[in-house]
Parts: sequence; structure tokens; C-alpha cells
Amino acid sequence: MLLIAQNHFQLIIEVGLILLATMIFVLNLVPLSLSVVTFLSLFLSGLFTFVFGADLGLLLLSFGQHEFTHPFGPIALLAIITALASLKVMEESGVNVGRLKRVVYLLLAGITIFGGAMHRSFLLLWFIGLFIGYTIISKSFRQQSFLSMKRIGMFFVAGLIAFGLLEIISKISGMEIFSPVLRISRLAQNSLSSLKLVLENTYLIGHDPASSYWSNSSRFADGYISLPMQFILMFGLPFPLFFGLLVTRKDTIDYMLPGIFGYAYDFGYITFIVLLLIVLGTIVVGLKILADYRRKRESKNRKYLGKEVLLIGTLTGFISQAIIGLFLFNRTVNGMALLTFMFLGSLILAHTVSIRRDSSDAISRG
Repeated sequence: MLLIAQNHFQLIIEVGLILLATMIFVLNLVPLSLSVVTFLSLFLSGLFTFVFGADLGLLLLSFGQHEFTHPFGPIALLAIITALASLKVMEESGVNVGRLKRVVYLLLAGITIFGGAMHRSFLLLWFIGLFIGYTIISKSFRQQSFLSMKRIGMFFVAGLIAFGLLEIISKISGMEIFSPVLRISRLAQNSLSSLKLVLENTYLIGHDPASSYWSNSSRFADGYISLPMQFILMFGLPFPLFFGLLVTRKDTIDYMLPGIFGYAYDFGYITFIVLLLIVLGTIVVGLKILADYRRKRESKNRKYLGKEVLLIGTLTGFISQAIIGLFLFNRTVNGMALLTFMFLGSLILAHTVSIRRDSSDAISRG
């Protein structure tokens, strides 16, 4: 019974540990050469271009949509940044990557257009992620810093143009779902009341049960932050879940607030602080391992090229999802997206075992 989760929080912890163990085995048992990682990144990029495009097509045809950009946007970002990093390694080796580069940029444009049209939060994730990814690549390959006022301005203008086009499309088509202005007004309308609910009812551990939508609230892990509903139903776990009209009520915590408030409300301020420390620690560890990979590459050790470019993409996806999910939209780190977030974090931390096992001169990180 000790291994069976009793609430959402325990399930999240257990699944996170399982994911970490799985990623450790994958990184150590699967031969992740540069060619293999490059192929996988191109395959995933093409797959997400198709999936996002098909989802957009269903929306336009009024057949409904699944909004795959929320759970899979960070993985699409991982794939495209990994492909770009692979191109950089090949260029340094003297390989002609002209045709391959055109394919990668075509996929990048497809994901940007299809994913951005599906959801505005994806556009923020995508542009921030591209900015972070290009910066990490330039630092890893000791190029001139990607950060410049011109490029910052280009990203800002590109974002404004994308949001402007979406607003025009919503007016022409009469489909308000495309409208960024509507989304912003909805946030403004609901965010203050949601923030008040959190600040007035959050404790060091959990929240005031009277403020919950459940009459039998346990005051901790009530399901505002959870893994995918289908995942919980599949195992028949007796956890509170939001169905039907309750989902719109859950939006007051799930969607209308940054993730830091959603996690604080459901689990308490102490758990929220621990979460931030874990996220920050994962990023720091990932950057240190990336520096180790760079030193090995510069010493002509090509054994870790596949892992290096994969780590660049994974760090980009994880950092971008953390920024958007924790500080802007809770939905980006909740439900299926939470599973993605834990997957990316586990994939980063799994590199520590690879470093310790394969490198006799690696410094122990304790």
C-alpha cells in the first residue's frame, strides 16, 4: 500500500521518479549517436508539423480540436532546437548541410504557423524557446553572442506580427478562438479574482478547504494540479477530478493564473518553494553537464555529440516551459503538459548518470 499513491501529489512524485529511472536507462542503453539524434529530431519535427496542422484543419472545419500545442509544444521545441544544434556540429565538421538546413527551416516555419494559429500561449513559448535555443547554441559553440538589440527587436516584431495576423484572421473568419485580444481580456477579467482567492486561502501546506470547489476537500492536492485525467482513470485511482462544468471553475486556478500560484494553492507555499528550487537546480545541472560535453567535443572526443545536441534541445524546451507555465499560464505545466515537463526534467537529470559512468575524470556532483 505504501507504493500506491493516495493523492495527486504522491502520484506526481511517483511518476516523476519512474520517468527519471526510465530516462537513465534510455540514455545509458540506447546508442545516441549524432546521426541517430538528428534523424529522431527531424522525424519529431515533421510529426509535430503534421499533428499541429491537422489539429488546425479540424478547428477550421468545426470538427473540434485537441490543442496538442499545450502538452507537445515543448517537445516540438526540443526537436527543432536539437536539429539546429546538429546542423551546427555538422557545419563545424565540414559537412555540407545546405539542403538539410532548408528542410529544418521549413519544418520550423510549419510548426510556427500551425501551432501559433492554434494557441497564443504556444506562440509565446515558441518565440521565447527559439531565442533561448539560439543563445545556448551560440554559447556552446563559442560563437558571437546571439543576444543583440537587433535580434531582440526582430523577435519582438515577429511576435507582434503573429498576434496581429491572428486578430485579423479572427475578424475575417468570425472565429473568436483565434483572437489574442479576447484571450487577454479574459485573463484581465478573471486573474484578479483568482489571485485574491489564492492569496487569501493558501497555507504553508495546502489551502483552506472552505475555498475549494469540493465539499469534502482534503485541503491538500485537491486536483487543481494533476496528471492527465485519462491517466488517472486508466489506473482507477480514487482522486477528485474535474468534469464538465467544473472544468470552467477549475480555470480560475488552472488557467487564469501563473503556475506558481496554482501550485502554491493546491500544495502550499513550502511545496511551491521546493518546486522552484528543483526547477532551478535542474537547469543549473543541465548547463554544467552541457559545459562538460563542450569540453569533450573541443578535445576531439566525438562520443558525446548526440547527447550534447539532445541536451541543448531538452534544456531549451524545459526552460521555456518553466517560464511560460510557472510565470504566465498554469495550463502549460498542468495535466498532460505536466507529464511533458517532468519528462524533460528527467531527461536532463538522466545525463548526470551517463557522465559519472562513462567519464573517469568527471567531477562528482554529490
